[in-house]
Amino acid sequence: MNLCIRMCGELNGEVWVGGDKSITHRSLILGAIADGETIIHNYSHAEDCLSTVRCLKSMGIEIDVSKEWITIKGRGLYGLKEPEDVLDCGNSGTTIRLLAGLLAGQKFYSVLTGDDSLRKRPMKRVVEPLKLMGAEITSRNNCFAPLSMVGKKLKGIEYRLPVASAQVKSALMLAGLYADSNMILEEPVPTRDHTERLFEFFGLKFTNNGKKITVFPAQGFSGRIINIPNDISSAAFFVVLGLLTAREMVIKDTGVNPLRCGIIEILRQNGADIKFDKQRGLNNEPVANIIVKRSEIFPFTISGSLIPRLIDEIPVLAVLATQLKGISEIKDAKELRVKETDRISAICSELRRMGANIEETEDGMIIKGPTRLKGAACESYNDHRIAMSLAIAGLVAEGETIIKGADCINISFPEFINILKGVCGEECVQYQE
Repeated sequence: MNLCIRMCGELNGEVWVGGDKSITHRSLILGAIADGETIIHNYSHAEDCLSTVRCLKSMGIEIDVSKEWITIKGRGLYGLKEPEDVLDCGNSGTTIRLLAGLLAGQKFYSVLTGDDSLRKRPMKRVVEPLKLMGAEITSRNNCFAPLSMVGKKLKGIEYRLPVASAQVKSALMLAGLYADSNMILEEPVPTRDHTERLFEFFGLKFTNNGKKITVFPAQGFSGRIINIPNDISSAAFFVVLGLLTAREMVIKDTGVNPLRCGIIEILRQNGADIKFDKQRGLNNEPVANIIVKRSEIFPFTISGSLIPRLIDEIPVLAVLATQLKGISEIKDAKELRVKETDRISAICSELRRMGANIEETEDGMIIKGPTRLKGAACESYNDHRIAMSLAIAGLVAEGETIIKGADCINISFPEFINILKGVCGEECVQYQE
C-alpha cells in the first residue's frame, strides 16, 4: 500500500493515539506467568504486540483479545508449555528479546525467529548475558535469530550492560525471576523503566538504588487489572505536527514517563509551546494531556544520555529540524543503524529527496534549515517510524508526497492513518493502490 500526502493548513483539535506498545508487551508477558487472571485495558493494537500474543498462545496461555481489552489466564511461573512449532516474533525486537529472557529459564526447548528485518537485528547483546546465567542458546552466526533455546536452571549474576537497552535490561530482569540467586544489573545510562514499574505493580521483589537493579528470584505472584496510558512515541508525530501547524492540539491521556519524554524536554528547552494538563498516575505510570501549539523553535543538539530517552523519535525530530532556522545536530545515535532499517541512512536519504539540507554522519545527522520541502516519491524501507515521519514531512511540503509500502505502519501504530485523516482531512491523506 502506498500513502498519498498533501500539505495541510492550520490544525486544531484532540487526538487519542492508543495504548503504549512497550507497556503492552510487558503486561502480556507478566500476565502469562502470573497466577490467575490479568485484564489489560487500552492495549496497543500494533502488529508487534499481537506477535507477543501469538507466541504466548503457542505456549499454552489462554488469551482473549477483544476490541477494548485483553484477558489473560495466567498459568504461573512454570505454567508455559513447550511450543509445537517455531515461535514467530514477526518484526518485533521487543518480543524476541523479552521472550528470550523468559524462555531461558523454562523447562523445555523453543526456537525464536522473525521476519527478514528481525533476523538482521543484533541478538548477541541479549544472548551473551543469558549464557553467563547458564542458559543454553544457539544463534545464527553467533549473533542473529533464529535463537534455539533449551531451558536451564539459571544462576544470578552481576552484569553491566555494555549498550543502553531497555529490551536487554527487561529480558535479564525476566530471566532473574528464574535464577537461583539475586540478579544485579547496571545500565550505562538509565533507559525506559516500564518493566520496573510493572514489577512493582505486580508485587515482584526487586530494588533499584539509581545505579543498580537487583531482581530477587520469584515465588509466584497474582494477576492484576492494568490500564495502559497512551503511547508517547506515537504521540510524538502529532507533537511535531502540532508545533508546525496547530493553533492548538491536545494529545489525550498520554504516558509522560520521564525516561520516555526526552522529546518533550529537548523541545521545551528550545522554545516549544508544550504543556501538560490533568497530570495523574495510572498503574505506576505518570499520565497527562499534552497540549501543543505552533511555536518558533530554536535548532537543537541531541547527544549522550538523552538519546535512549528519545531514540524512537529521532526520525520525526529530523523532519522538524528541516523547518528550524539554523543547524540542528543529532549525535551518539549509532543504535539507529540496527533498528528495523538503518534509520540514519533512511531518513537522511528520503528527506534529501524532498529537498532537505541534511548530512548523514557515522552516529547521527546534521540538518540545516529552514528548508521548503517539496513532495516526492519516498521509500518507507518497510520501517514504520520512517513511513510515519515522512507522512509528517509530506503535510508541510509543497505538492504531493507518495510513501511506498506504508502498510508497515501497522507494525506499531495501525490507527495512525485514520487519526491523521481526522486531524488533517481526507483531502490531505489518502491511500493509493
